[in-house]
Amino acid sequence: MPKAKGWKELPIGGIIEEAGCARELNTGAWRAFRPIVDHEKCINCLQCWIFCPDMSVRVQDNKMVGFDYYHCKGCGICAKICPVDAIRMVVEAEAA
Repeated sequence: MPKAKGWKELPIGGIIEEAGCARELNTGAWRAFRPIVDHEKCINCLQCWIFCPDMSVRVQDNKMVGFDYYHCKGCGICAKICPVDAIRMVVEAEAA
């Protein structure tokens, strides 16, 4: 199928190129607050992983091991959902 030259030539519901995703974008650069985990408090319930809209909670061997700060936007859902308050949000400038 030849590439469309403009939007008028697209079929209804058509896509010009491969569908986009944020995998290649440093969306973490938008963050104002950074989540910090206290591994001593963490019970590895993985609620943070389940609810993270950016899939930024890193899990290894069924344990929360940290965050993918390259994609984390600092929304704070992980801190809010944590049942043992093991995650706190800090101002990005102070965390760096």
